[in-house]
Amino acid sequence: MPVNVTAILRTALHQLETERHRVDRQMGALRAAPDSSVPQKSSRRRRPMSAAARRALSRRMKAYWAKRKAEKSKAAKKAS
Repeated sequence: MPVNVTAILRTALHQLETERHRVDRQMGALRAAPDSSVPQKSSRRRRPMSAAARRALSRRMKAYWAKRKAEKSKAAKKAS
């Protein structure tokens, strides 16, 4: 019983070409997708802070942290 090698090879070649086209389409879709690992630039810009606003913020934050530090030391004294 003779085997038709040419027909088998043509069938295999056709299957490989079909697979290659499928892989090419998938690779194209991956290349077209946005890269999520690269951070996107924000279109919203911050307004510059004036010197007076920086001073006011500094005072508020110093008061905030002083209050937290005082509460923490009170809690530590009660626990002792």
